[in-house]
Amino acid sequence: MTAEPAAAVRPRNRKQLIVEAGATVFSERGYHAASMEEIAAGVGITAAALYRHFPNKYALFAECANVMVDRLVAALGDVPADAALADVFAAVTRVTVAHRGTGGVYRWEARYLNAEDRRVLRGKFAHVVGRVAEAVRREYPLPGEHLRAVAALGAIGSITMHHNSIGRRRVEDLLRASALRVAATDTVTAAADARLVELPARPVPRTRRSEILEAAVPLFERDGFAAVTNGMIAEAVGLVPSALYRYFPGKADILAAACLQAAGLLAQAVEQNLRRTIGPHDALAALTATYVAYSFEHSALNSVADAEIAGLPAALRRPLVAAQREHIAVWEQHLRQARPELDARQARVLVHAGFGVVVEAGRRLRWQDSAEHRAAVAALVMSALDL
Repeated sequence: MTAEPAAAVRPRNRKQLIVEAGATVFSERGYHAASMEEIAAGVGITAAALYRHFPNKYALFAECANVMVDRLVAALGDVPADAALADVFAAVTRVTVAHRGTGGVYRWEARYLNAEDRRVLRGKFAHVVGRVAEAVRREYPLPGEHLRAVAALGAIGSITMHHNSIGRRRVEDLLRASALRVAATDTVTAAADARLVELPARPVPRTRRSEILEAAVPLFERDGFAAVTNGMIAEAVGLVPSALYRYFPGKADILAAACLQAAGLLAQAVEQNLRRTIGPHDALAALTATYVAYSFEHSALNSVADAEIAGLPAALRRPLVAAQREHIAVWEQHLRQARPELDARQARVLVHAGFGVVVEAGRRLRWQDSAEHRAAVAALVMSALDL
């Protein structure tokens, strides 16, 4: 006589497991490409069981979007109010690195949360930034403590945006030290030593295809990629919707083409501005100034790309990832020449930390383009790299 199979025991923390699985899928695939079925499979339950906890994908996403910031708030709550800045960054870094696979959710929060949920989440982030800014101001009483605070958090948060494999203790030490250098940066003095670089001029839209690219990006940035229809893009360039298909199979192809065009301009600018450099430190200063200038000039496209590339079909995403890796390889090469004590993994982590500084500092400055803002952000990036 055989024993009856034991009834499956529902784990008490199933809702927490769902949120963790959901945050990972949203981070990896983007909001629209993620499915409730995929998330349910990650927990080992059916979609029907998942819906008993969350009525729809939006409700789960909203919950996921709060998880990391709630952890940061809790971690900072355990740090004394007068703690050293190094201790503040240590707490933030531990939480961020421990949950690096779910932090990418924040790429989409501004686009897909409703106004009230976005207000609540931003209030929590403001608390985190305010707490960090207090410590920054206390140890480094220079102008712009909030800019330096968000830039330092951008360096730490960059670990959620890539998959470079590196030991947890090593990456925590790297990111904490990078954030401390960013926080100590005198951005005002740096403006006097700003490096001037040239970017290739944007192509003048002379063909219907280039007109479509020029018209689509502002629509994607304003309304969100998912909300923009082919009809809206066609109308913006004076076409009937069916005529759009002569040039692009769909709007995903339009976004990919726009990103590739911008990547080509960046590669051209890097090659041009590196020609005049002498030595790795000078090359990194030129790379930094070029990337910062590019980020300010293409802020709308970069904002859309950061949120949507993960959800593009693999065939469209592949050349974009290849272009990004080629760009990072240039940084890595020069950074390891300037800092030979770094291995390849450490160098790549710091390069991404520099990119994270640009994103968060740029957002703080609302991407208002000026020589002063470019110089300040470039100085913060160079500090992140310890140059």
